Amino acid sequence: MTTDTAAAPALKDLIDTAALRALADVFADASPGFQHKRFLAVATDGLDALSIMQRVHRIAEALGAALPGGFADQLDAVCAAAPRASGAFINMGLCDFVATHGLHDADASLRALKRLTPHGTAEFAIRPFLRQDLPGTLKTMERWTTDRSEHVRRLASEGCRTRLPWSFRLDALVADPAPLAPILRALRADDSLYVRRSVANSLNDVTKDHPDWVFDHIADWDLTDPRGAWIVKHALRNRIKQGDTRALKLIGASDGARATIARLSVHPPRVAIGGEIEIAFDLRSTADADQRLVVDYVVHYVKKNGSASPKVFKLKTVELAAGDSAAIRIRRALRNFTTRTHYAGTHRVEVLVNGQRLADGAFELLEA
Repeated sequence: MTTDTAAAPALKDLIDTAALRALADVFADASPGFQHKRFLAVATDGLDALSIMQRVHRIAEALGAALPGGFADQLDAVCAAAPRASGAFINMGLCDFVATHGLHDADASLRALKRLTPHGTAEFAIRPFLRQDLPGTLKTMERWTTDRSEHVRRLASEGCRTRLPWSFRLDALVADPAPLAPILRALRADDSLYVRRSVANSLNDVTKDHPDWVFDHIADWDLTDPRGAWIVKHALRNRIKQGDTRALKLIGASDGARATIARLSVHPPRVAIGGEIEIAFDLRSTADADQRLVVDYVVHYVKKNGSASPKVFKLKTVELAAGDSAAIRIRRALRNFTTRTHYAGTHRVEVLVNGQRLADGAFELLEA
């Protein structure tokens, strides 16, 4: 079997020396007096050792060293440069400049982040302002929920996620998510999937600490509106995988798993890293009435130290009449990605129906 084992480009290489030189050229045009050489000296110092988010922050530091004038003039230059800067991560560096140098002038900084977020999300840059002044910053973000730009509306929900990946936790909101309610409610039927996904992720974050609060919050949502129903389904995805009867009821799934699984196969039984497996089985209803079944599968990935870490994947939702069955199959790539490195060993596979384990199998993953 021939497999493609070439490593994917590292994420951090999106901010390399060439990208930084191009950004310096943009600022040289946007800001008379910009110290081009100073910017590059700071931005590229020790660059190879820096992660992608460290490189984002390094842009902020380099801009602080190279931009002339006071903070107001620097903000003007950053906002003028953003439409010409190349790449979302590069623009995140401009947002980080605001967070790094602008806490003393929150009003001007938040206005700048609103202008910058369409070019490179400001979801990380706004969090120091939330930590500094939670009520005031949330009040501004609540106003953004009616903005014409989907990027600004998404910033309103994404920036205040309690457990935003790659950022610090907002401990005050982890302890009490109630201040999030006006923002999440305002966006519960947003026309933009980009925004709705953010609202769902924000609610999903809260389910990890306060699931009852989430169920209370969505209790009066109009689930006949497909936009709100989509948010609820994705917000409760972990509760659904756990078989939470409240979550299953909200998405119209049956209480429990009145079903059986036959002829589960994981093929091939032995596969090299870089290949793929197919998981196939027959799902049969044992109910005496129609039912909706939420089908997921779990791969217990072997870690570097030999232990296993389960990862649940959504498969599909199946409508079955009494006694009916459905043939289900899914292919899973086993290539290395920036977010997952595979290790050789026996990987268990489980099939979940309405959160209940109904069948399991395994495959042997070999070194490429």
